[in-house]
Amino acid sequence: MNRRNFLMTGAAAAVTARAMNARAYGAILGANDRVGLGVIGLGRRGSIVTNGFLQDPRLQVRALADIYDKQVAAFQSRFKEHVAQATVSVAYQEMLAKKDVDAVFIATPDHLHVEMANDALAANKHVYLEKPTLHRWYERESLAKAAAASKGLLQCGTQQRSGAHYLRAKQEIFDAGLLGKVIFARAVWHNFPWQRRNVAPEAKPAGLNWELFLGPAPKVPYETARYSSWRSYHAYGNGLLADILTHWVDVAQWMLGDDQPVSATTLGGDYQLHDGRDNPDSVTAIVQYKDWNLNFESSVLSIRNDHPSVFFEGTKGSLNITREGYTFTPNEGAPIQVDSTQDLERAHTGNFIDAIVKGDKLNAPLAAGLAATLPVQMALASYWSHKRSTPAELN
Repeated sequence: MNRRNFLMTGAAAAVTARAMNARAYGAILGANDRVGLGVIGLGRRGSIVTNGFLQDPRLQVRALADIYDKQVAAFQSRFKEHVAQATVSVAYQEMLAKKDVDAVFIATPDHLHVEMANDALAANKHVYLEKPTLHRWYERESLAKAAAASKGLLQCGTQQRSGAHYLRAKQEIFDAGLLGKVIFARAVWHNFPWQRRNVAPEAKPAGLNWELFLGPAPKVPYETARYSSWRSYHAYGNGLLADILTHWVDVAQWMLGDDQPVSATTLGGDYQLHDGRDNPDSVTAIVQYKDWNLNFESSVLSIRNDHPSVFFEGTKGSLNITREGYTFTPNEGAPIQVDSTQDLERAHTGNFIDAIVKGDKLNAPLAAGLAATLPVQMALASYWSHKRSTPAELN
């Protein structure tokens, strides 16, 4: 067994052990008790997923943490009926000391994910960690160790894993062999106005703690774009490859039952925006597996893409799956259309709460998060080195 497989297998075993702890935890919850949640990072993504959490009556938000007072105020205003009694801090460590906080949701810039998750797991809190699971590949070792030593569960934020139509496609199409041998998976997602907007430079707000934002990243003077559009900068996020490829490669590997990429080749660049970013505004990546390829394309530019999807091409047919449903088109016979209006955030946060309260199996445990991260890190290594990347070269 190689080192990578050992880490993933160990993480999976730790998840199983912690599920038993979760059953014991659920058994002591009173009839009127609720899972106490702390939210770290109160921005755009933090607000979207918190809205999913708040649809579950078994949960109560009890603590908030963010480095910017204006962002805290906006979050409190949006969810005022639900967070009025929640404590507020700048340093997230304060919520980890609270006994009424059972779980934390981490929705910060990517470069802060693992440090925060490690601290939360060390405090035996359950953790819902926004994707990507890792910012840098070497971080997997400390996260796997923290998860194995903790009584808390770790759910990775790849919400397709809780989608009913994704589960149906896996069982009824892929596991049944209706596509025949899949040779190509094509993953596409474009058009992100939030990531191509012009961010005008301003003085640092008095209520923003820039040092805490930087965390382990290089110490540089404050720039509005680095804070407000951090996904554009390699020090804090990995751009489209982390934001989008993570989701779609997770779907492809899950459906095909193969999370062992052989190589990755990535091309891209800042083709239009030229706004000081160092992550590309457009990328193309090919991830090669033993007997199939994932072809990925993504751009923040206004390329029309009404239904971002993963399109599987097999010897007996094809399947196009989006967050709104899927179409299976056999080589012989009529197409099958399955539509979905399911709220994936609500479904995935609900699975997390089910795991805490009832001991249910997590849909996206650490092992799944690491598996989805590996091809992303390979694609990143290829982009920055301008050559083909393999798993062995990451270590």
